[in-house]
Amino acid sequence: MPGAIGYVELIYALQNHINFGSVQNSAGNWVKASIDGVTDAAASVKNMPADYRVSITNAPGANAYPISSFTYLLIPTQPKDAAKEKVIKDLLSWCVKSGEGEVSALSYAPLPQSIADNVLKTIYALP
Repeated sequence: MPGAIGYVELIYALQNHINFGSVQNSAGNWVKASIDGVTDAAASVKNMPADYRVSITNAPGANAYPISSFTYLLIPTQPKDAAKEKVIKDLLSWCVKSGEGEVSALSYAPLPQSIADNVLKTIYALP
């Protein structure tokens, strides 16, 4: 509908050649959605909670894109099957170590290194 405002993820807008505008961030700057802007928002987290429940919406920073969020996985902390536990740990480790190298090509923002390091510690700490 002409004049309507909607929200789709960046990859959808790029793949479908949808025009999108700038949004004013908490620093007062007008920024367009970008991989770097989302990474800047994620990097604003200085003390990541152990359960990773944190918002990066309207994060501080001159270039932080204000409509940013992490994607979460819910993983059992008390696995009942050792073989499945190893597969899950291996998959999660690959996601953080190797899979992160693929995300930019898919128009997703890579995790800042400090957060990736925390995630790996959590994965390795699973029983």
